[in-house]
Amino acid sequence: QVQLAESGGGLVQPGGSLTLECAASGSIYRVNSMGWYRQVPGKERELVATITASGSSTYADSLQGRFTISRNNAKNTVWLRMNNLEPDDTAVYYCRATVYTTMWDGERYWGQGVQVTVSS
Repeated sequence: QVQLAESGGGLVQPGGSLTLECAASGSIYRVNSMGWYRQVPGKERELVATITASGSSTYADSLQGRFTISRNNAKNTVWLRMNNLEPDDTAVYYCRATVYTTMWDGERYWGQGVQVTVSS
């Protein structure tokens, strides 16, 4: 069993910052790609950012420059630093990770989601 535990969401004013954290735990052999996605009601879940185990990151074009993804492989943890937040960033943010429980058995896991609300 593998669990992804997210934290760090909340209410923030426009222009403010938040850092989301996601920690993977359980029967883990290794963690490959980790990432963040977000979803608003009535819309599809969209990519925010991903990062490989070697530290290579990708971002949604519209978010690069304001959001920064990072990870600690030893702790199986990924963070998303969000700066200069805008009301349109309001969404439920989900962590996703590709986790191997053995050398050969890997699958994608999702966290439960954390609410981020940007409002004055």
